[in-house]
Amino acid sequence: MSEAAAVTGVEPELIARREGAAGIIRLNRPKAINAVTLEMMHDIDKALDAFEADPAVAVIVLEGAGERGLCAGGDIRTLWESSTAKGDLGKILWRDEYILNARIKKFPKPYVAFMDGIVMGGGVGLSAHASHRVVTDKTKLAMPEVSLGFFPDVGGTWLLSRSPGEIGTYFGLTGGTMNGPDAIHAGFADAVVPAAKLPELREALTKVRAGATAADIKALIDGFATGETAGPVASKQAMIDKWFAHDRMQDIVAALQADGSEFAQATLKTLGEKSPRGLVVTLKLLRLARTASSLEECLVREYRAALEVFASDDFREGIRAAVVDKDRNPKWSPPRIEDVTPEMLARYLAEIGADELKFP
Repeated sequence: MSEAAAVTGVEPELIARREGAAGIIRLNRPKAINAVTLEMMHDIDKALDAFEADPAVAVIVLEGAGERGLCAGGDIRTLWESSTAKGDLGKILWRDEYILNARIKKFPKPYVAFMDGIVMGGGVGLSAHASHRVVTDKTKLAMPEVSLGFFPDVGGTWLLSRSPGEIGTYFGLTGGTMNGPDAIHAGFADAVVPAAKLPELREALTKVRAGATAADIKALIDGFATGETAGPVASKQAMIDKWFAHDRMQDIVAALQADGSEFAQATLKTLGEKSPRGLVVTLKLLRLARTASSLEECLVREYRAALEVFASDDFREGIRAAVVDKDRNPKWSPPRIEDVTPEMLARYLAEIGADELKFP
């Protein structure tokens, strides 16, 4: 606890401390399901500096306070306020967040993420690029950004484009929720550990030897794991691969319309609730990500697109409907997929702003 926190009796929103051999990073906004702010991201970066330099720290452990989840995403209301006022928070926040995402992927010490409960958006960026990603029987992981007129960012296009078949396209466009085993199948996690066993695993991680390798940490985690690797969505892979193999949203919609199954019609209904512009942009970014050579390449492309999103009416409208007014009735612009023009899409792909992303 910081000196200021000790005086006020209020815990900080980011707690970082060494416990034995583990550098613990705890997201500490349980009432907000640990939604991350710009200040919290800066504090995580400082904690990683300290833990990387400390020879007594053998492993990093990321966890969330409270019972509801690791992290529900970024502080989108604050982003909405800045966008509405034509501020520049998006430019700053996404720059620093994406640089942190890339740092986590390349962190030189084992980095274990406890992806328990709700893990969404920015929470995925802090956890799914870790070297060791632990999900549980309570995990609910999603990239629901298309519901906000946005797209799966924080390296989401890199992860989703590397899921087997069209599973990533499905999750990216529908914003659907993965359970623990499906998160492993989709390439977002490595091992399912029952939530009841997390305290025991956490204790074991604080006692690993100095210089423990990634293989050592994997073996330790595997001792607690169930061995599950595929959930309910994986069983529908053949259908998903057929419907989502297309490179145009109109063709995906047509494939779903031609299928009379209950799953196809439910998926069609879900897509119909999303931002048409967000769907078209997401599909394009996912297809471009398939040929990317690095996470950083995808983050640069996401940053360019995010700058355009921040200035868009759809982003403000999506957050208004979901978070501000909570009427769940966004008025998208344009209202139909077929009205999203190539000129609109081109603005999200313009090569601007990427020079601000200085990766370590």
